Amino acid sequence: MYGSAAVTEDEPVTEDRAVLKEVTVTVPKEVPVTAPHPLTRYLQRLTQRVRAFDRRRPLLWDVLVTAFFVTAALIDGNGGWRNTAADPRVAQGQVFLMSLALSVPLLWRRRHPLGALAVMSVATAVSNWTGAWLQAALIQFIVVFHIALRLPLKTLGRAAAMTVLPMAACVFTYPKDSWYELIVPQIWSFALVALAGIAVRSRQDHTQALVERARQLEVERDQQAQLATAAERTRIAREMHDIIGHNLSVITGLADGGSYAAAKSPERAAQALEAIGTTSRQALAELRRLLDVLSDDTPAAAARAPQPALTDLAQLLDGVRSAGLPVRHTVRGDPATIPAGRQLTVYRVIQEALTNTLKHGGPHATATVDIAYTDDGVTVDITDTGTDTGTDTGNGGVPAPGGGRGLTGMRERTSLYGGTLEAGPLPRPPGGWRVHLHLPKDSETP
Repeated sequence: MYGSAAVTEDEPVTEDRAVLKEVTVTVPKEVPVTAPHPLTRYLQRLTQRVRAFDRRRPLLWDVLVTAFFVTAALIDGNGGWRNTAADPRVAQGQVFLMSLALSVPLLWRRRHPLGALAVMSVATAVSNWTGAWLQAALIQFIVVFHIALRLPLKTLGRAAAMTVLPMAACVFTYPKDSWYELIVPQIWSFALVALAGIAVRSRQDHTQALVERARQLEVERDQQAQLATAAERTRIAREMHDIIGHNLSVITGLADGGSYAAAKSPERAAQALEAIGTTSRQALAELRRLLDVLSDDTPAAAARAPQPALTDLAQLLDGVRSAGLPVRHTVRGDPATIPAGRQLTVYRVIQEALTNTLKHGGPHATATVDIAYTDDGVTVDITDTGTDTGTDTGNGGVPAPGGGRGLTGMRERTSLYGGTLEAGPLPRPPGGWRVHLHLPKDSETP
């Protein structure tokens, strides 16, 4: 602290605001869950297995699906097509080729759906022109389903043209009832299949969005836990620094004074030892209270343990005086108007400033603590007459990064309440060090 340049902190440290905030978790009411029907569960498991097989071996799945429909088309083309044909005299070889053209392109329904549908449309047009009217033409609706499922919706216009227009060949070759028997059902079939593909696509998009949202919530939950852990670690480190650092500095001062007085005044040495014991017990009690917060066994006792307040300031100053540092204390105003959180901040800042004086001020240093309570808040000035004891870091008087947590802890505590903290050396002569703290009044405080 000594030998460094003045530091002004008037910007809030937003990372530590989480320390003062209580996280509220709303648990929704339990909603009764109805078990699905056994048949529904079976179909869901079967669907999941089929999809898993498709993801593992997509080409093999495409070959199996295509082989099934090729077989069905060839069976129908072997003779069954004559039952619905407008002209049963079409050559069998031509029917065989048209059946393959209507079924084999199904193999490319996912990679090149528009190309597969174009080939099937040509075969459908030939089938309708010749009067064969092959039932295998219905296979093209599988491709239409994949177009609605995977491609942009604007491609459905081209798909509709390639599906419906081949039926127009029937109007010229077999005009009687061809419109009602072929074209109208074809339009309705295309519309229903396209809507089914869009519905499945919307369902998949919705499910994917829910999965992504769940993943993001998990990431955010982990990040919140990490931030809370980091904030809690910072708070505990700051408290332990303030408690242990101050009490050890007091004990060191008492031990030095006791060893000096042991030869000349045994009574003073005994008093120093008694003061060391009292300070050590206080330090252990505060440290135990802090560690109890981390224990799940005694949360209630830890919550009831009071934090230091401005009413404990006299005891703090007596301990510093007993360690050999003369301290003059002045108070203006009523401290009762200051909330407990701000009182703790004032207490810790004064404690840290006097601890630094004990450590770096030298044997003849004195300190002054001036506290003013006004309508605007509380203002604290801690000054001392200490001399530089070699703490200069050699970089222009600015403390080296990581060189200590004292000033950092004071700045963090001050910023939690939107206050300002100034710390720096006083002009020489006479020299010394000054810490100036101002905490604005809480707007909710009457």
